[in-house]
Formats: sequence, structure tokens, C-alpha cells
Amino acid sequence: MWQQLKNLYHLLTAILFTILYRFPARKLTVIGVTGTDGKTTTTNLIFHILKEGGKKVSMISSVNAVIGERKCETGFHVTTPAPQDIQKYLAQAVKAGSQYFVLESSSHGLSQNRLWGCFFKVGVVTNITHDHLDYHRTYENYLKAKGKLFERVKKAVLNRDDESYKYLKTKNIEHRTKIITYGIKDGADFTPQTFKFKTSLPGEYNQYNCLAAAAAASSLGIFDEQIKKALVSFKGIEGRMDEIKLGQNFRVVIDFASTPNSLKNALQTLTSQKVKGGRLITVFGSAGLRDKMKRPMMGEMAGKYADLIVLTAEDPRTEDVNQIIEEIAQGVLREGVKEGKTFFRIPDRKEAIKFAIQKLAKKGDIVVTCGKGHEKSMCYGKTERPWNEYEVVQKAIETRNND
Repeated sequence: MWQQLKNLYHLLTAILFTILYRFPARKLTVIGVTGTDGKTTTTNLIFHILKEGGKKVSMISSVNAVIGERKCETGFHVTTPAPQDIQKYLAQAVKAGSQYFVLESSSHGLSQNRLWGCFFKVGVVTNITHDHLDYHRTYENYLKAKGKLFERVKKAVLNRDDESYKYLKTKNIEHRTKIITYGIKDGADFTPQTFKFKTSLPGEYNQYNCLAAAAAASSLGIFDEQIKKALVSFKGIEGRMDEIKLGQNFRVVIDFASTPNSLKNALQTLTSQKVKGGRLITVFGSAGLRDKMKRPMMGEMAGKYADLIVLTAEDPRTEDVNQIIEEIAQGVLREGVKEGKTFFRIPDRKEAIKFAIQKLAKKGDIVVTCGKGHEKSMCYGKTERPWNEYEVVQKAIETRNND
């Protein structure tokens, strides 16, 4: 009942501000990007391709909003802002002369009606895997929420290799919608074989992100050569597989991976990059008051792909961080990892990062910190405390270098 009232409140707010701002989305080509993992990278890729293609474009992603030439912070832990803010940004984009608007669209934002009045012309999905089941309860409900993006779009860009493809193609898209597919396997419209491109972004999952962005940009009339050139020049975004180089004799990477699938992708990619004798060390946790079912699954991924594991805090909120770590550990320990030798529990994230970098890392190793990425706060109880993963990592490396 409470959630229904909340959804109604968001709907009424969206309607009110859409009217107040004079339906700004109708003056733009709005591209919505949804999915479990890869939304932010794909949103930024589409934005970059359009910009490099000479188009005037704005965007909202979980990292920030770019309205015309102006960058704006959207707040702590925000993927899809409140409806009044969305309509404000859309109106500002119109005023700035933008023709296109790329909008990262979360399942919460879609199901809560925060995106009403955006009038999407193109919908893009990256993948739909396990996440947010604390809110949606079942995968089917989660899939249905994501599918709301595609109900009235003119063009739908779908991942043909993903479990979501059949549902999105047959259940939520009206017959007049043009469907464009991408994937690594044969049969899609955009594959590495049919659309050959180069990118500096690592991992197969980024191949998917690039193909999704390419398919979306192509549907908007950007020429293939312009797309390929933009993919080469795109250098990634803050907090996604971002390597910190301060002269140390081992690698350190900051990544936002916070779901079983994204953690698997990150660790698989880094495992493939290990030098002979080098080890993969991962530091991560799981957010409090969020999907608890994914915790042992993430532990299992770490146990399978990492050589050394340090479990720690990631926005515990009002939950006991030690209990969260214990739930992750159930998955780790199923993989036969030995606690105290290859698996450690350090609830203080700063101390966990210092331990991994200053005590565990050896020449040729890779240390990856997952789950915080670009975020600038850590939530304990109901309080957001300042947090900067980059500062903590850099200080730990500098201390190690000076020892």
C-alpha cells in the first residue's frame, strides 16, 4: 500500500512538472538506457558518439548529468533522479540547444513513474541479471519493470544474447516498434563480425556495451565510420575499471562492480590479464538494506575468480556490516577458500584497502576494489559520510611506495 502511494506521488509530481516545464522531452530525441550492469558506460558511450558526430546532446547518468556544456551532480547513490529534477534537466537541455538526451533509466525509476513524461524515442537494454530483488521480489517483476521502457518507443535496441531478449521482444514492445539487436553471438544485427570496431575498454562485457551504443547511434543516423572513430577515442568513465598508476610494481584498479554478474565480469577480465605468478586480490562488500540474495552469489564469484579476497563495508546503512560480510562469506567459503590465508574480513573499508595494498600485494599482482567507484559518500546508519575511493587507494599506494 505504501509503495503504491509512493508511486502515485511520483506520477503526480512527474505530471505536474512536465506541464510546468512545458513538455520539454517532446522537443528532444530522448534515448533511455536500462539494464542491470553497463547502463552508465553505455549511456556515456552513446553521449560521446553523438557528441563526436556533431550532435548537440545532454545526458543523465549515475556518475553525473551533462546539460549542454555544463556538468551537474545528481546526488548520492542516484541513478534516476526525482521526476521534478528530470524535467528540470530536460528543460535546461532544450534551452541549451540540445537535440538529443541520453537518460540512464533504472528499474526503480521506471516502476515508480519517475520517468513519466520523458517520451522515449529509443530504448536500449544492456542485460537483466540478478539485482534489486529486495524491491521487485522476483526476477519476473524486475524484468517487467525494465520492460516498461520499451512500451512506446519507436526503436528498441535489445541484447540478443541476454535472457531478457525473448520477453522484451514479444511481451512489451508494440508491433510498430523497430527492433535492432546486438550481441557477441551470430544472429544479431550488430556483432563484432558485422560491425568491426576497436576500443580501449577491457572485457567482453564492454564489447556488449560498445555494440549497444553503436546500434543506438546507428538507429539515430550516425554513420558507421563516425561511430567507430568515437569508440576508439572513448577512454572510459570514473570508477569503471579505472587503473591507478603511481609507480608501484603491482596494478591497482577501481571498479563499481556491485552485482554478481558485474563482479564476475570484472574478475574474469582481470584474471585474463594476470602475469605469470601474479595474483588477483579483490576488496568488496555489499550494500545494506538492499538485495540480500545476491550476497552469497557475489562471494561465490570472488571465490571462483580471485586469489585473495578481503570482505569489507559498502554502504551498510542500518545493517550490521559484520552480518553482511558473513552472508557474503557463505558463498566464498563454498568455494573452499581458507580464511586467514586467502580470505579476510576487515569491516573498515579504508583499513581493508590499506591491508590489500600494503600487506597482501606483491610484484605483478592486481588489486581491485569493487562496489564504490565514483561515489562520494558511504552510508552508515542513516548518515552519508564523505568517502573517496580514489583518495584512499592513492594514499595507500603512496605509503607503500615510501616504506
